Amino acid sequence: MVLIRKLIATTAALYAASLVVTGLSLADENARGRQLYELCAQCHGSAAQGTELYLAPAIAGLDEWYVISQLNVFKSGARGLNYRDVGGMRMHPMSLWLKTDGDVQAVASHVASLPKVDPPTVVHGGNAADGKTLYATCSACHGQAGEGNKSMNSPPLSHMSDWYLVSTLHKFKEGIRGGNPANTNAVLMRGMSNMLTTDQAIKDVVAYISTLK
Repeated sequence: MVLIRKLIATTAALYAASLVVTGLSLADENARGRQLYELCAQCHGSAAQGTELYLAPAIAGLDEWYVISQLNVFKSGARGLNYRDVGGMRMHPMSLWLKTDGDVQAVASHVASLPKVDPPTVVHGGNAADGKTLYATCSACHGQAGEGNKSMNSPPLSHMSDWYLVSTLHKFKEGIRGGNPANTNAVLMRGMSNMLTTDQAIKDVVAYISTLK
């Protein structure tokens, strides 16, 4: 019920804000991005620090190219239509409020400009030392410091909410994400996630990722 009420409130805010956004000058991309982000802040927080209750991860300082790619994947329906992915299903209609490529670019630029945050530890029981060994495979695409690699379409992982990483890895393993062939990067990640054979392995690798800055 909390999520449903939040969705209704967010939808109302989206409609009200859209009336303001359409009046912004296209030349003022910074102001446009800030205005558009007010919609996102309903769940992700004013500083993009994330809110687990609303299934919204920390996104502050996330690379602009990756924000753009994911918003477009949500808009196209290649992500966010699986009924078992509640967070994704909420993001799909939210993304559709960004009517143009300019809207997507502006909000992505604003998100990327925000100072990175260190989300609080929510997941416990992981062994970072064991996770470091497991992460050696991940680093081939995501980087030694979890900085990501645009040329490989691999997002940064550092400064990401631990609960979101755990949830996402489970979704890949269970085919909730990575089952749509239109989302090729997710399909690849689905295969890679199967290298983490236990729940403990997932906690371990996330515990290590959480140490990366």
